[in-house]
Amino acid sequence: MRDFIADLLYPRRCPVCGDIVQPFGELICPGCVKELSPVQNPVCKRCGKEVESSRMEYCYDCGKRSRTFERNFALLNYNSAASRSMSAVKYKGRREYLDFYSAAVCRRFGKAIQRISPEALVPVPIHPSRRRSRGFNQAELLACRIGSQLGIPVYPHGLKRAKKTLPQKQLNQEERLRNLRQAFVPGDLPKETGTVIVVDDIYTTGSTMEACACALKAMGVARVYGLTLCVGHNS
Repeated sequence: MRDFIADLLYPRRCPVCGDIVQPFGELICPGCVKELSPVQNPVCKRCGKEVESSRMEYCYDCGKRSRTFERNFALLNYNSAASRSMSAVKYKGRREYLDFYSAAVCRRFGKAIQRISPEALVPVPIHPSRRRSRGFNQAELLACRIGSQLGIPVYPHGLKRAKKTLPQKQLNQEERLRNLRQAFVPGDLPKETGTVIVVDDIYTTGSTMEACACALKAMGVARVYGLTLCVGHNS
C-alpha cells in the first residue's frame, strides 16, 4: 500500500524517455524497451561483449591480453538510449531507474549468478569527493538492489578508492590503465571470501574491472566476476 501511494504522489518515470511510465505500475514504457539493445549471443566468454561468430571464444581485446576476472555479465549494449539513461542516473539523480535495470539483470542472469555461488557483491567505489558532490554511488545502489533480489550480501566498502582519477571516458586504453593504477585498495570484506562479483554501470575497455579484480585478488579472493548494466566498444 505504501508503494502504491508513493507511486500516486510521485509517479515513476521511464528510464528511457523520462516521461511518466504508462501503464501505471510498470518500470518502463513498453514502447521504450525497444530503444534499448540487449546483449545478444554469441558473446565474449570473458568480458561479455557481442562477438561476430560463435566460433570466437573471445573478443579481439580479451584475446590479446590476460584478464584477472573470470567473466563479466553484461545486460545491454551501450547505445545512445542507454547512455542518456545512465547519465540521468548519475547526474540528475534518477536513482529509481535502477529498479528496472536491477530487475532485468536478475531475470536474465539470476540463475547463472547463483550457479557460481558468489559470497559477496562489491560495487566499484567512487572517490569520497565525488560521492559528496553526487550524493550517492550508482554502482552501490545497483548492487544493493540486485543483492536484495538474489539474496547475496553486499559489501559497499569491500574496496576503497585511494585516489581521485580522471573520468575514464576522456582517456584511451593505456591512459585508463595508468589512471587506475593503485586507485583501489582493500576495504571491508570478510576473510577467506572465495567468490566476489564486482558491480558497475558501464564496462568499456575493462580497465576498471581489471583494477578492482587485482585489488580483490591481493586480498585473497579466489575468483572475481563482473556484472555491468552496459558494455561498450573500446574508444
